[in-house]
Amino acid sequence: MSKIGFVGLGIMGGPMAGHLVKAGHDVTGFDLSPTGLEKLKAAGGATAGSAAEAVRDKDIVITMLPQDEHVEAVFADILAHAAPGTLYIDFSSITPKTSIWTATEGAKKQLRVLDAPVSGGEPGAINAALSIMVGGAEADFDTALPIFETVGKTIALVGPNGAGQVVKAANQLVVGGTYALVAEAILLMEGLGADAAAGLDVLAGGLAGSKILELKRKSMLERSFQPGFRIDLHHKDMGIILQAARQAEISIPMGALTAQLIAAARAMGHGSLDHSALLLVAEALAGKGQA
Repeated sequence: MSKIGFVGLGIMGGPMAGHLVKAGHDVTGFDLSPTGLEKLKAAGGATAGSAAEAVRDKDIVITMLPQDEHVEAVFADILAHAAPGTLYIDFSSITPKTSIWTATEGAKKQLRVLDAPVSGGEPGAINAALSIMVGGAEADFDTALPIFETVGKTIALVGPNGAGQVVKAANQLVVGGTYALVAEAILLMEGLGADAAAGLDVLAGGLAGSKILELKRKSMLERSFQPGFRIDLHHKDMGIILQAARQAEISIPMGALTAQLIAAARAMGHGSLDHSALLLVAEALAGKGQA
């Protein structure tokens, strides 16, 4: 069992840290929110008063943070306080550029670095069923595999440092576009008098089936948008996608449209809602809802 420092105990990181405690690891966590610290302590973990304290003298350091600037700030503490040979796993969804930077700077301090963004939202974190896309060296991936298997279900090494973030961007592109199309399908069926619930059941069982239809069709029909993954965070991810497309010099017209729909959701004040709330944008565009 490993000594783990875990920074970022929010709706994703909190359950993940709890699974590691349950698996027998010695986990010390830090978060700016007292709620995350209290939950980790209740699960049997230890808490630290700062990120620097959390990462000091650990075998493995893990971060699960909202944006690049948060990762950069905590990584400064990791560079200053983590011992040579420490394995650093970043589960955050950030730009490939920042992940490559952490790997380059970490190597100068003899740190082993993996970018390992996840997909599955809060339910995936709670149920230890996340999909994990990993960028880095194969030897480091092999070392980290027991950690990944504790919090996830589908795990793959997808390339060198930064590649995990590229695949996560592709994931968010597909997820956002699917939500937008499911929203329009719901309005189409409702608008023409079909039984939308029965219709979505049929769609979920055919070629149009997806994890989104499996997990979210009922809540979307009920207009219940309790956040599993907030519009605000998906908006951030769409920025990463557009930046990556520019870097690759490829055109993603469907991605650009999806980014605009998610930006519209934020402009309408829905940033704190689940990304399935793209249904509210579709309703507003159809003149059937309130912005």
